[in-house]
Amino acid sequence: MGINIVLYQPEIPPNTGNIARTCALTGLKLHLIKPLGFHIDDKSVKRAGLDYWHLLNLEVHESLDDFLLKYGNEEIYLSTTKATQYYTDVEYSDNCFIIFGKETAGLPDVLHKKYKSNEIKIPMRSHEDVRSLNLSNSVAIIAYEVIRQTGYKI
Repeated sequence: MGINIVLYQPEIPPNTGNIARTCALTGLKLHLIKPLGFHIDDKSVKRAGLDYWHLLNLEVHESLDDFLLKYGNEEIYLSTTKATQYYTDVEYSDNCFIIFGKETAGLPDVLHKKYKSNEIKIPMRSHEDVRSLNLSNSVAIIAYEVIRQTGYKI
């Protein structure tokens, strides 16, 4: 099956384009859960992904329910600032799914309840003016840790 990056209702086209480029270059599968804040053929998404779209393994899901119906029993991790464990504290398999939330609101409570023990975070300073890293940066950081742990099979 392979390593899977999942974006829950992404809103910013260049973020998704950058993530698509990372997935295309590493062989990771990208899942997009609708609704999206843009059309996949949007120029800014394509520009950020450059000419790598033909290399992308992409699956689009109509809703979170559709995604969970198909993959809900797989090895799923949530990237969230609400986690207590760091992304480096986990041993990933080469068949895992990492879910990232929408840029303005994160992940829904239903996911936090279902996968509470599989929440992971990237270390960041605590400051009232700081929320989180850019989504595409977060995906790259965690994706490369999973790739490292699974033996750089790209």
